[in-house]
Amino acid sequence: MNAESYAEIFKALAHPVRLKIACGLLHKGKCNVNTMVEKLGVSQSLISQHLNILKNCGLIKGHREGNIIWYKLENELAVKLLNNIELNICDCKEKLCQ
Repeated sequence: MNAESYAEIFKALAHPVRLKIACGLLHKGKCNVNTMVEKLGVSQSLISQHLNILKNCGLIKGHREGNIIWYKLENELAVKLLNNIELNICDCKEKLCQ
């Protein structure tokens, strides 16, 4: 990987809500928008905006099951980076998708 690849990932994770989403998905595997709204205490439209940013840069993917879209962290480099950083961001791994 080159510096540009790392920079894109860091740019995508540079917002606290996106970092909490990515951290939560890393630890919980998958989650839907309604649960993210409930656990993170922000509006559905704000979660959707942040999910679009994460999707557009290739960090996450959504997969539909009926009326629910489940999101999952899909970028291996992002997974490695998040696993190697000691994160204690508002206990996001405990808050998201419990």
